[in-house]
Amino acid sequence: MKKQIEWTTRLPDGVKRLVRVSVARQHIKWQFKRSDEERWDYDSPPLPEDWDYLEDFLRRRATRGRGGEMALFVHKLRIKSGV
Repeated sequence: MKKQIEWTTRLPDGVKRLVRVSVARQHIKWQFKRSDEERWDYDSPPLPEDWDYLEDFLRRRATRGRGGEMALFVHKLRIKSGV
């Protein structure tokens, strides 16, 4: 099961930041793009707020289908990454 989730946040300096997360069975890929930059950033680690949003999103979706498995997987990855 592969899921791609996107959302937009505003950084403290006022710039919009697009966050894109691809979650597959054993893999998670974070992508970030500031509105004042042309290229996607694949190397920066996610902020704690990014993890919070992703976990909350998946928890809300857990009542519909297999979102519960995905939420548990993401939570384990977050603990493993130390965030």
